[in-house]
Amino acid sequence: MNANDRIVPPPPEAVAAATQEIALYEVRRKIYPRSVTGIFATWRWTIVITTQLLFYGLPWLSWNGRQAVLLDIAARKFYIFGLVLWPQDVIYLAILLIVAAYSLFLFTAIAGRLWCGYACPQTVYTEIFLWIERKIEGERVARIRLDGRAFSLEKFVIKTLKHTAWLAVALWTGYTFVGYFTPIQDLGVRAITWRLGPWEAFWVLFYGFATYGNAGFMREQVCKYMCPYARFQSVMFDRDTLVIAYDGARGEPRGPRSRKADPKAAGLGACVDCGICVQVCPTGIDIRKGLQYECIGCAACIDGCNQVMDNMGYARGLIRYVSENGLARGYDLKAMLRNVLRARTLIYTGLLVVITAVAGVSLALKNPLKVDVIRDRGALAREAAPGVIENVYRLQIMNTSEAAHRFTITAEGLPGLAVAGIDQPIEVAGASTQLVPFRLQAPVGDDDERDAEREVEHKGRDGGQDKDRRSRKVELVIQAQDDPAMVRREKSTFLFPR
Repeated sequence: MNANDRIVPPPPEAVAAATQEIALYEVRRKIYPRSVTGIFATWRWTIVITTQLLFYGLPWLSWNGRQAVLLDIAARKFYIFGLVLWPQDVIYLAILLIVAAYSLFLFTAIAGRLWCGYACPQTVYTEIFLWIERKIEGERVARIRLDGRAFSLEKFVIKTLKHTAWLAVALWTGYTFVGYFTPIQDLGVRAITWRLGPWEAFWVLFYGFATYGNAGFMREQVCKYMCPYARFQSVMFDRDTLVIAYDGARGEPRGPRSRKADPKAAGLGACVDCGICVQVCPTGIDIRKGLQYECIGCAACIDGCNQVMDNMGYARGLIRYVSENGLARGYDLKAMLRNVLRARTLIYTGLLVVITAVAGVSLALKNPLKVDVIRDRGALAREAAPGVIENVYRLQIMNTSEAAHRFTITAEGLPGLAVAGIDQPIEVAGASTQLVPFRLQAPVGDDDERDAEREVEHKGRDGGQDKDRRSRKVELVIQAQDDPAMVRREKSTFLFPR
């Protein structure tokens, strides 16, 4: 560059364009939700308390001398009160997921994001952390002022107390979560004595850190940007879905006024433009702009607006649960509730009833005895004595009940077929498996009769020659001595040498 060259500033249009491009990446503005009371706040806190009593309390309940709810992944057993589920029962996990999915579809089709607004863990723990924040830092205005103040000892103490309480709740949550997979009392003893296993310590800290970060800091960011439900909820809505909406026909034109003023004389609607609906919203949206994907359906704006309507002496319901058709056609609550029973919700309800009923009947009739028969392929058939052929088997008995049982093994399908090589009955402890090797012995019969039912069992690989063996179908009967209903019949084959 020469000394005589001048630096030409960019044109104003370019500066404006650059400024606009940078504005696309807006820094998050912290939201200070205002506390609110009302019927929906009461419902929300009722669900928060109920879910947390269940979550924190279930691991401490005992059942048959063990933890009532224990998902023992290492032993591959799930204990749920009197029910013991094994890997073979994975179908019930699939059914549970299907029921959860259809329930979400049903609730969303009826009244929008009920799960998000009342029972989602993100909502529940955000409510708990906000309650702690209000108790320590004060209400909305006090919290805004505190954050706006310069650093001081008082501010440091208040913030330290808040974060200490948050961390305590978060770590207890992580400890409880791991307590569903490791006996919680033993976990507590080892935690106090600093003898936690590496994976247990990792998950306690990881789950605690996730709770602390999501409920304490990220909050509405999780709902707006991380949760996929906000993006596909619209496909589950229709014009008869109840959503939280602002009645613009009644509220507009909005504007402030005194309590004694006549809004009709002043040419105003019912909305006093107080902004309470925005202040109480945990995601910071203005519901008066219409339904937005950021709305989690918590109904805090309904409670806040109803309080203002009560103070002004106006009718409640300026913001309320209403369907698109109900708002456009002026339906009352009874008319909108009648529209709840429509094809979509009836189909979801029917599927839920059928799936739940089938799963319930299946669990009620579930046989606690499971067996697996494996013929020993190392010794296919041998002559145990003159005129007696013997096959070797291994039987795995799974007693999925929590009571010990004594089992007998018998065999059917061949004349003179007998079980040998084991002492009967076989005792299997509760919720355990036992591998039982045994032998089946059968006398040699008429070759022509066996040839009539011959089947090719397998092909050998020695020299590429086929080794055909005569086989007969047999059936093993495993029966509990103390429970006639606890019986299994397993098919297998008995081989005779050529």
